[in-house]
Amino acid sequence: MERAEETPRAPSTAPSARVSIWESVRACGVWGKEVDKAELRRQVVMPLYVRRAVAAAVKAKDEAVGVAAAAERGEEGEVEVEAAVTPVVVFVNSRSGGRHGPELKVRLHELISEEQVFDLSVVKPSDFINYGLGCLEKLAEQGDNCAETIRKKLRIMVAGGDGTVGWVLGCLTDLYRLKREPVPPTGIIPLGTGNDLARSFGWGGSFPFGWRSAVKRYLSKAATAPTCRLDSWQAVVMMPDGEIKELPYALKKTEPADCLELCQENGTELPEKASCYKGVFYNYLSIGMDAQVAYGFHHLRDEKPYLAQGPVANKLIYAGYSCTQGWFCTPCTASPQLSVRSLVVLNLYNYGSGRHPWGDLKPDYLEKKGFVEAHSDDGLLEIFGLKEGWHASFVMAELIKAKHIAQAAAIKFEMRGGQWNRAYVQMDGEPWKQPLLQEQSTIIEINKVPYPSLMINGEQ
Repeated sequence: MERAEETPRAPSTAPSARVSIWESVRACGVWGKEVDKAELRRQVVMPLYVRRAVAAAVKAKDEAVGVAAAAERGEEGEVEVEAAVTPVVVFVNSRSGGRHGPELKVRLHELISEEQVFDLSVVKPSDFINYGLGCLEKLAEQGDNCAETIRKKLRIMVAGGDGTVGWVLGCLTDLYRLKREPVPPTGIIPLGTGNDLARSFGWGGSFPFGWRSAVKRYLSKAATAPTCRLDSWQAVVMMPDGEIKELPYALKKTEPADCLELCQENGTELPEKASCYKGVFYNYLSIGMDAQVAYGFHHLRDEKPYLAQGPVANKLIYAGYSCTQGWFCTPCTASPQLSVRSLVVLNLYNYGSGRHPWGDLKPDYLEKKGFVEAHSDDGLLEIFGLKEGWHASFVMAELIKAKHIAQAAAIKFEMRGGQWNRAYVQMDGEPWKQPLLQEQSTIIEINKVPYPSLMINGEQ
């Protein structure tokens, strides 16, 4: 199997799980303080009239409102017309990172400007893309060279967990579809529990202890670091009947006709009463016991939010919940027809808070299995299995490797009920309960999205 070569290559991420604590400690020292605030503002802050125009367009959900605001620039705006070297806009999930989300937002207001910081509980990424970027494009069409330069050079930082980053990346891909390139590259301030996307692209695995000074370093990196590519994968769920209750954000219901072309290409028969769902993932999709544990954890956290006060508390709750679900007490040998209790489809090197279940495989093993070295932009997914709780624990401790199954450029799962009338599935940490019928199959098909996501390489 040949690997499609794409440049620039995503960074090597093997040490990430082990250095995340060191990254947090390192940010307490001089690394964040070495960035001069005035120089940072010159580098990333847009002129006042542009900031106000973009903010007005997003707030009103009307790019024309932003264009009108730009035309009314005052004396201060007339002077401040030089475009930033590399303008940066920040999306903040104020609900992530325990108490840090709101505090981070205030700090960002101090360092850059309120108009370039968007709270995702108030502003959706799609609103910024449709109306904020739309405003810049309209101004550029009217001959505003400053707005044109900003649109071309703009970069985005996302302060949140993997789910938040995936949300923003998913919205940015619409720019390809609408032929509104260039697509701004994305960097990450890790506020989530696992932060595997942040680890994979050199942004660290946890929010730094000395975060107030480290934020300047994040912003400076966002403006100066090189970019690389990340494969995106679309999952299509086709059910013979019924619907998914408690639909996760990662999955959207779609009309069966939208799935008909895919079914014809892959020789899949679409039932007359089919229900279809689509979603995009960047890190992993899994089916089985790990998804069941994630599903229970999410429900517990929603019912008792006071328990989830940050990444450490979340991990403790998750570990405790895993022990109550029978994963450690129901080995595969109890059901001879089962060889694994979880199937995981992995795109990134990091999984489960920086663990490396696929592992660093030696050349002779790769050749024997017909595998190639895994990268996050190689057009391939790694498929592995976890046998039961003890096996998963040893894999996560990196004492052993997961059960390697295959590498694939496209995947089709076919599931039917029997003893069970449901399965548990998750994409990038967002789980759901998947109904199953005994007489008809539920299909999950995974295919590569034709255009990659652009990431900022924080390792550099």
